[in-house]
Amino acid sequence: MSAAVTTPSGLSPGSVDFSISTVRRVRNYAWWTLCALGLLCVVAPVAWILVGVIGKGISVWHWSVLTTTTQFIGVSNSIVGTLVIMVGVGLVAGVVGVASGIYLAEIARPSIRATLLRSASEVLSGIPSIVFGYCGYLVLVIGLHWGYSLLPAVIVLGMLVVPYVTKATELSLNQVPVAYREGAEGLGMSKTYLLRKVVLRAAIPGILTGIIIALAISVGETAPLLYTAGNTNAYPSVALIHHPVGYLTYVVFTSLENPNIQIENLSYDAAMILIVIVLLLIGTARLIVRLSQRYAPNRALGRPSRAERRAARELAAGRMTEDIAAGRMR
Repeated sequence: MSAAVTTPSGLSPGSVDFSISTVRRVRNYAWWTLCALGLLCVVAPVAWILVGVIGKGISVWHWSVLTTTTQFIGVSNSIVGTLVIMVGVGLVAGVVGVASGIYLAEIARPSIRATLLRSASEVLSGIPSIVFGYCGYLVLVIGLHWGYSLLPAVIVLGMLVVPYVTKATELSLNQVPVAYREGAEGLGMSKTYLLRKVVLRAAIPGILTGIIIALAISVGETAPLLYTAGNTNAYPSVALIHHPVGYLTYVVFTSLENPNIQIENLSYDAAMILIVIVLLLIGTARLIVRLSQRYAPNRALGRPSRAERRAARELAAGRMTEDIAAGRMR
């Protein structure tokens, strides 16, 4: 049995008036109502897309789509092509984006050059994807005579998502506490060793999240790939140029509303597979972030037990009672 909480003046908690004005109650209810509506506006479209796409895909699903190519009413070559493109984009955007973010956060001093670099990155993130595809078509496919192939697709998609990785890296590095840097410098670490062993380890969750988001964005793009990757019914080749690549968004784009019911159903299967890939990317991102939070400055310390939460509530109630009683005695 817990002892009764009393105030220094001998008042019991029950004798203190905890009444809240009607205006404050109305404001509180209105605030939480707005928060619930905002959450509903975010969750409802996601649920609608997931239920609609996955439900339609399951209704026409057959496992042979995973083992046959598009020519024989399957998407196996498109799945492999999408994964290959995604890996290439991860390498390009990861290297360029992380390096750019490190430069802006750790090396570049406040100057016109740094401002121009940040502004260029923001402008790059606002350019429509079809413009990227058209420029890649003119410069890489036609200008350099690479043809529809993997390398132009990876370069164009990498340029499309590099700003997101750069921004995520810069923000993650800027959120590392100054105490980490001061402590490392006090131990005599060089700037390079400090960045590699201390700062980057603490910023890993944010950097990985930015890379995963970039991969999820690249998986769902269609317009840049139409101009650069082309399409084929065969599996991807080891050649980087002069060999078109198949991908899932092309199947969704061209097969929907096709007079042939089998081809139309193929678009539903491809759309469901895309959703599954994106969900797996998000789940992988959360798992990697959870495992890499060992060095994060704001890592979770674990959920307190029920007894600890109850004791904390009782302690807070006792302190509130004392504060109110002391205010009234004055």
